[in-house]
Amino acid sequence: MNIKPLADRVLIKPTPAEETTLSGIIIPDSAKEKPLRGEVLAAGEGTKDEVMVVKKGDQVLYGKYAGTEIEFEGEKYLIMRQSDILAVLEA
Repeated sequence: MNIKPLADRVLIKPTPAEETTLSGIIIPDSAKEKPLRGEVLAAGEGTKDEVMVVKKGDQVLYGKYAGTEIEFEGEKYLIMRQSDILAVLEA
């Protein structure tokens, strides 16, 4: 089974958050910074008013609270509207 976003939605695999410790203090998962970067795994067809600019494989930046987090086959993903994406990173 695959996930196929509809309309102007995009499926993103977030880049893992970096773990940092201060003087041996372990930071719990709930206190870690949410990743702001990820890879587009799938994109919808767009709408009549909005053409899809992002495509599969793009590295993107998105807002801290953008999208809806889902879990599929043990992996965590984000589904968000294309308008929630701030930038596409180019090499």
